[in-house]
Amino acid sequence: MSKTATALLVKFVMTFIFAAAALAFLRGNTLGWVFLVAILATGLNYLVGDLLVLPSFGNIVASVGDGIMAALVAYIVDLLVPAFRTTAPSLLIFAVLVALGEYFFHQYLLRAEKVEP
Repeated sequence: MSKTATALLVKFVMTFIFAAAALAFLRGNTLGWVFLVAILATGLNYLVGDLLVLPSFGNIVASVGDGIMAALVAYIVDLLVPAFRTTAPSLLIFAVLVALGEYFFHQYLLRAEKVEP
């Protein structure tokens, strides 16, 4: 498995755990919908946050942006899927967890050079 694929898998698992905590356990959504949110948030955060924002604006901006984008993904899924529900507190908790996780994940990636250019 390539370094980038391993980093993406770790990023997905982290996002899924945070989504499960904020959106399944606190809000009662099924893990299937939480899985979808985690996949979408991981993809968006990788493409926008890690590839565009992180190199240009640094870790703090990228981490905050990743948290906001993850919450936005969950909110959009809420708007599109009647079976999936969020609340402002659950979205805020999800955003904060993702931002904190991404902050430390970015530090690890930059220090260990785990992702290939």
